[in-house]
Amino acid sequence: MTDFLHRLPEFASQHALLVAAFVGLLLALIATEALRLMRGWREITPATLTHLINRQNALLIDVSSRADFEKAHIPGARHVAMAQFDPEHKDLAGVKDLPIAICCRSGVTSGKAAARLVKAGFKQVHSLGGGIGAWQQADLPVARGKD
Repeated sequence: MTDFLHRLPEFASQHALLVAAFVGLLLALIATEALRLMRGWREITPATLTHLINRQNALLIDVSSRADFEKAHIPGARHVAMAQFDPEHKDLAGVKDLPIAICCRSGVTSGKAAARLVKAGFKQVHSLGGGIGAWQQADLPVARGKD
């Protein structure tokens, strides 16, 4: 190990571009992880969502479009189109401290909705990573229609 440490300055001086790329990637990784930790909501897997629904009675909101919701959604999910999604709504005021899971078709829109919930003061906000596609890939049941 000490031989490695003694030869490290020589390597760095001979491969400055490689060292600069490594440091840049390392800083980008640290910044990305720091932002992920500070955003206030967690991206979860289908297994974790199942646990939240079954053990903690999480409120599940699907912010997919109406057509996508009718094609396939998680049983028990409440549909709220993103255009009508309002974290300040009086019906949500009583659940600010309860676990809330947001999902959508791909997982992108649900992240935006989760950020809005955190900004409105919700404490336990989760977003299904990969959306309904990840749920279906995990071979979990889906419902179809308006439900």
